[in-house]
Amino acid sequence: MLSLTYSYRIYPDAVQEARMLAWMESCRKVYNYALRERKDWIASRKCAVNACSIRSEYIIPGDTPYPDYYKQQNALTPVKKDNPELQDVQSQVLQDALKRLDRAFKFMIGRGFGFPRFKKFGQYRSFVFPQFKSNPVTGFQIKLPKIGAMPINLHRPVPDGFVVKQVRVVSKASGWYAQLILESGVSVPDVMPNGNSIGIDVGLEKFLAVCDGRLVERPQFFNSLQRELRWLQRKLKNKTKGSANYRKAQHKIRRLHERIYDTRKQFHYLTAHSLCNGVGMVFAEDLNLKATSRGMLAKHCLDAAWGSFLEILSWVCWKRGVYFAKVNPNGTSQTCPQCGTHTGKKKLCERVHVCHECGYTTDRDVAAAMVVEQRGLAAVGHTVKLPVEVSLSGDASLGTTREAGKTKK
Repeated sequence: MLSLTYSYRIYPDAVQEARMLAWMESCRKVYNYALRERKDWIASRKCAVNACSIRSEYIIPGDTPYPDYYKQQNALTPVKKDNPELQDVQSQVLQDALKRLDRAFKFMIGRGFGFPRFKKFGQYRSFVFPQFKSNPVTGFQIKLPKIGAMPINLHRPVPDGFVVKQVRVVSKASGWYAQLILESGVSVPDVMPNGNSIGIDVGLEKFLAVCDGRLVERPQFFNSLQRELRWLQRKLKNKTKGSANYRKAQHKIRRLHERIYDTRKQFHYLTAHSLCNGVGMVFAEDLNLKATSRGMLAKHCLDAAWGSFLEILSWVCWKRGVYFAKVNPNGTSQTCPQCGTHTGKKKLCERVHVCHECGYTTDRDVAAAMVVEQRGLAAVGHTVKLPVEVSLSGDASLGTTREAGKTKK
C-alpha cells in the first residue's frame, strides 16, 4: 500500500470559514476535556492506599476503568444529544480529536515524552475527515461534509491510480489548506544498494559536508529574521490582550514564523535533490537529535533542523530510487578515513583533520563524511572506498578514490 500527502490551498467563504473555526474550537474543548479526564484518573492512583497526596485530587472509585479512546468515544454520543455545539461538528471529526490525544499518550509511553499539554484558545488549528465514500475533489472544487464545496488550487493533479482516503483541513497564517492523503494498492519494492555512493556529515560551521569535498553553507533562517521577530514580539507585549490590534500583531508573528519554516523547507528539498544527482547510495549519521536540541548551541541546532532534513532526504532518495541508510555516528570525526587510526577527540575550533600516523590531511567535516561512507558501504557489503595518498603539500585530491589497490578518477 502506497500513501502520499498532497497539500493544496483552499478558499472558503466567510460562512464556511466561521464554521470551520467553530469546529476547531469544539475539537479543542473535547481534546482538553478528555485530557483532563485521563490525568485525573492517573493522579487518583499515584499515592499509596494509606496516604494522601500533597495536592488536592479527585477521588475516583478504584473499580473505575481507565478512560481509553474507546470509552471516551462511546461517552461522546450521549453528550452530543444535549450539546448543539457538538452536534454541528461532523461525528468523525470529533472522534479524530480523541484519536489525536490517544496517539499523544502512546508517544508519551513509547518515546519518553511528558504529559500532553492542554490546548489554549487558537492552538487547535486542524481537523481531519478520516474517510470519504467518493472523491471529494471535482474539477477545481473540493466538497467537505457539512461545510460544502469551495475552490481549491490544484497546482498539481492527483496521480492516476490514487484515491483520496482522508482530508486534513489546516489553518495557517497565510490561509487555509487541504492536505489530501492519497492511497494506492500498488506495492513499491524497497530500493537496493547500487551505483556510486556518498557519505554526508551535517554540522553548524557548514550545514553539510560531502565525502567528495563539497561543502554547503548553512543559511541562518531564524537568526537572519530574529531581529524582526523580536521587534514584533515587543509590539505584541504593549497591546491589550484579546483586542483587535493584539490579534493583528499575533498574525504578523505567525506569518513570520511560517516564512522561516517555508524557507528552511525549500532549502532542505533543494539540497536533498542535489545530493541524489548521479548517485545510487547516500549514507548519513544516525544522530541523537534529542541531545543536540539542548545546551548553548540548541538554538542553532534547531535552526538547522537536521532531523527534518534527514527525513526529507530519505523521502527524496526513495522517490528517486536512491538507497538511503544511517550509520553509527560514534567517532566519525575521530577516525582517519585513510588508515582508520583513532586520532583522538578534537575541539570544535579544530576544523582540519590531520592524521599523525599516515599524514592524511583534509577538512574535518569532509573526513567525517568519508568515514560515514565507509561505514555505510561496509554495512551493505560493498567494497570500502579509501582516499588516495596525500601529496607532499599535505592536501588530498578530492574526488579521487582507491578500491582494492586500484586508483580511480
